[in-house]
Amino acid sequence: MARVKAGAAANPAPPTVQRVRLRFAKRGRLRFLSHRDIARSFERAVRRAGVPVSHSHGFSPHPRLSWVGAAPTGAASEAEYVEMGLTREVDPELVRAALDRALPDGLDVLAVAVAEPPALADRIDAARWRLEIRGVPHEEVASAAAALLERDSVVVTRVTPSGRKEIDVRAALVALAVEPQVNGEPADHAAAEAAGSPEAATGCAILTAVVRQTTPTVRPDDVLGALSVVADLTPPVPVTATRLAQGLLDDGGDLVDPLGSAPATRGRPGTS
Repeated sequence: MARVKAGAAANPAPPTVQRVRLRFAKRGRLRFLSHRDIARSFERAVRRAGVPVSHSHGFSPHPRLSWVGAAPTGAASEAEYVEMGLTREVDPELVRAALDRALPDGLDVLAVAVAEPPALADRIDAARWRLEIRGVPHEEVASAAAALLERDSVVVTRVTPSGRKEIDVRAALVALAVEPQVNGEPADHAAAEAAGSPEAATGCAILTAVVRQTTPTVRPDDVLGALSVVADLTPPVPVTATRLAQGLLDDGGDLVDPLGSAPATRGRPGTS
């Protein structure tokens, strides 16, 4: 094995000449993929698509992909973000189309933009979530949401591999709104019946929550836990959570797109 000169990288890779940022969706059954599974899928897709992605130096080089705020396993998302380095300049739309073809259905690349300062992580400080709560009357969900907003602090406990952590959900909550399900049937009627409660599948309330980034991050199940604390709200069937957006909160409470004006959308937003 050849010796590596002092101060030189082992197995040097071509330099990064361009960085691009991608927004992608995690839909359908693929919402149950772990973050590591998604990362592997992207690494394979980059190779299949022939994207000139930068690699790390060393004896086990890997693609330079930087992830920001991955959604928890089991949650769908319309706003996942990753940044990648490229060894030559490429039209962002070509990167989007090539990766979208190479990824499995359910991992859909929605937009790509050339990376510009500030860093991607500095462009995100909040997220908007949509929670489909089935089997609970709309009025009961609205009452629980109002009770949560009236509190100054609502603490829930999350069990983590490193132990139990207390999280103040109310401190991170910017907005909370409730509306009935507009299309009549719940989005996952069959799942409710399979859970052994067909009568619970007849009602669906839509809860939209805007949550600031905190440490640890407040997740949809934390919001549900807070509703249980203040109003003993316990849905009889699993709640479907979808992250609709991430970005910086503006003065009006809206989220600014981290990619700026990056169009190139694919698919129907809000599906899960």
